[in-house]
Amino acid sequence: MDLKFTSSRKYISISVPSKSQTMSPHIKSVDDVVVLGMNLSKFNKPTQFFICVSGVFMFYLIYGYLQELIFSVEGFKAFGWYLTLMQFGFYSIFGLIELQLIQDKRRRIPGKTYMIIAFLTVGTMGLSNTSLGYLNYPTQVIFKCCKLIPVMIGGVFIQGKRYNIADVSAALCMSLGLIWFTLADSTVAPNFNFTGVVLISLALCADAVIGNVQEKAMKLHNGSNSEMVLYSYSIGFVYILFGLICTSGLSPAVTFCSKHPVQTYGYAFLFSLTGYFGISFVLALIKIFGALLAVTVTTGRKAMTIVLSFLFFAKPFTLQYVWSGLLVVLGIFLNVYSKNMDKIKLPLLHGLWKKNGEERKTRTLSQTV
Repeated sequence: MDLKFTSSRKYISISVPSKSQTMSPHIKSVDDVVVLGMNLSKFNKPTQFFICVSGVFMFYLIYGYLQELIFSVEGFKAFGWYLTLMQFGFYSIFGLIELQLIQDKRRRIPGKTYMIIAFLTVGTMGLSNTSLGYLNYPTQVIFKCCKLIPVMIGGVFIQGKRYNIADVSAALCMSLGLIWFTLADSTVAPNFNFTGVVLISLALCADAVIGNVQEKAMKLHNGSNSEMVLYSYSIGFVYILFGLICTSGLSPAVTFCSKHPVQTYGYAFLFSLTGYFGISFVLALIKIFGALLAVTVTTGRKAMTIVLSFLFFAKPFTLQYVWSGLLVVLGIFLNVYSKNMDKIKLPLLHGLWKKNGEERKTRTLSQTV
């Protein structure tokens, strides 16, 4: 802030610094969006959209393929928590490298907050990975699409929220789609186990909580994404390591993976790397184009993941998967619509009926004439 005095008149002129001057020193501009060292702000909107969508689809499709490929290794299904340990370790390394590339390396968010976030992150990713030992990969993806359900239940019982008819309809469509998809899976899948449904449901509950905690912490303490990744995943790594040691699950996992280093450690590295890159493009998509378009793109990506899963990995198929999946997609659309009613204008049934009546009247008059 600059103070200027003049001799002719006694007044003080105060100039307020711009946003770019008050921001963190490692951010060059308010509008700069940098992904993997590439400044997207230099491109026009269509090019930015193409780059972001290409990054989301490319990295997350590889991510999903590698995740299912790892669990297709004979005997690995029992080591879902060890895969999560490796994933947390790689994410911590990636976060540390990214943090070294920026000027402001201070930890802004308190350690106690990171301990809570790390616990929730362990629950989300650990239970999700472990559920693949009991469920088909498409079933797990369908469950991941339905995070709205635990969020709404928590909002009603914890915060006393009330939801509009679009949100309730969305939750109803998702619930029916999940039930139908799960029943189809239990009918055609030879290795279906209800334990997987419980695990992925608990992972969704933890995922529904963690988003709010992370957002509040980052806004309150002005923490960066790289800081959040480094500390939450490194603390989570310690949690999982301690749990595996206490349950005697570390030694068998290390022994098994040492016999298949490429299919386990090699794939886990690529699996973690693509996941880390993928979330960078999702965040850029949200920042440039908003959450509405980002949800549409990620929903399309999940649908493509399910299709590729059936193409690349042999598994039983039934048309019930298609109808139940479409119900879940309808629920996602209704959820997005309820949060963007001012941007999305759907035609009312009364308006359509009135318009059709006017068209019929016009046709009748023209025929009469």
